[in-house]
Amino acid sequence: MRDRFKVVGGAHLRGDVSVTGAKNSALKLMAASLLATGKTTITNVPDIADVDIMSELLTRLGCLTHFDRATSTVTIDVPEKLGHRADYDLVRKMRASINVLGPLVARLGEAEVALPGGDAIGSRGLDFHIKGLTELGATAHNEHGYVIAEAKGGLTGAAISLDFPSVGATENIMTAAVLARGTTTLDNAAREPDIVDLGNFLIAMGADISGLGSPTLTINGVTQLHPTTHATLPDRIVTGTWAFAAAITQGDIAIHHCNPEHLEVPLDKLVAAGAVITSIKDGIRIKMDRRPSSVDFATLPYPGFPTDLQPMAITMNAIADGDAIVTENVFEGRFMFVNELMRLGAKIRVDGHHAAITGISQLSSAPVIATDIRAGAGLVIAGLVADGTTFVEGAYHVDRGYPQFAEQLQALGADVTRVD
Repeated sequence: MRDRFKVVGGAHLRGDVSVTGAKNSALKLMAASLLATGKTTITNVPDIADVDIMSELLTRLGCLTHFDRATSTVTIDVPEKLGHRADYDLVRKMRASINVLGPLVARLGEAEVALPGGDAIGSRGLDFHIKGLTELGATAHNEHGYVIAEAKGGLTGAAISLDFPSVGATENIMTAAVLARGTTTLDNAAREPDIVDLGNFLIAMGADISGLGSPTLTINGVTQLHPTTHATLPDRIVTGTWAFAAAITQGDIAIHHCNPEHLEVPLDKLVAAGAVITSIKDGIRIKMDRRPSSVDFATLPYPGFPTDLQPMAITMNAIADGDAIVTENVFEGRFMFVNELMRLGAKIRVDGHHAAITGISQLSSAPVIATDIRAGAGLVIAGLVADGTTFVEGAYHVDRGYPQFAEQLQALGADVTRVD
């Protein structure tokens, strides 16, 4: 496996990129397909490693799954009789595997799902997931490394309130409640575009859901859902990554097939840093013709600044003019990225969930290690504004979220390759 990126500094990224479907949506749509017997088709699916992992997980549960990379289409033929156990060897690779929990309990009345792995970005317990299923009438607990849930008599609608707008918990509760008896109200629900995409997918399958995009969801249970065809929404995090890459490298990138309305806060911050953002027919163009100005950021649940773009925000401030504070309010482990960026010469001091950054004009090359998807992308972009050659280990992390990342950077004028 070629496991490192070799990044030669000095690039000014210029050209066009196209954004594919959202990783954080496509995987959840695939899991939700378990709710209906028959063949569901999902289009605009990104060609990333996590899609292969989810495909294998669904196959082991009894589905016939096919990913046509030429057309970016996944078809999932769900049988009447499904398996109910998702084993550790797959689930440990990807956090989104936990999204089969709600559909399996709703369809089968039982599920055993290994505690998930994925990115090392901090503690992401399943308390909210278990609490929601319990309030719907299931018994759920952790045992021998698995979440075990049962609802032999079916689920019943309930009034549920989340202490924090957890994306994963909102998804699992929503996919369980669509087949529950009666009405479920979910307060303090996550509002991310991926949640709305999943809700629209479920509605196309025959679910009765209202309030998508608001903090309160109302779900009237139905007795049965049917397969459907659905197009995954554009990936806002990939869009944001390219937007920050343009600003960091003082480049000029046209980003196609994206929805800038899903990135209002990050784009406003980029404008404050000095970027010029204009609309194009199917997306946006970001141009930066000078060194960025430092800008403070604070990550928050949607519609706030996305935690997934925090590494890019820190990288921009690391080479910006001035001082800035970046505050992480979602995942405490995100600042693991800072230790690697400091190996490139960045001047950063971390205090709790705050990072104080003093910008310097150029980073210095060094070997670094990606600890998660977004950290990997951020470190590759940081290498583009360092002197000399930077090696970023853990390229497989980036493969989980960015299709053909090195090739797309090459098309924009960067010297980035995969090496052993």
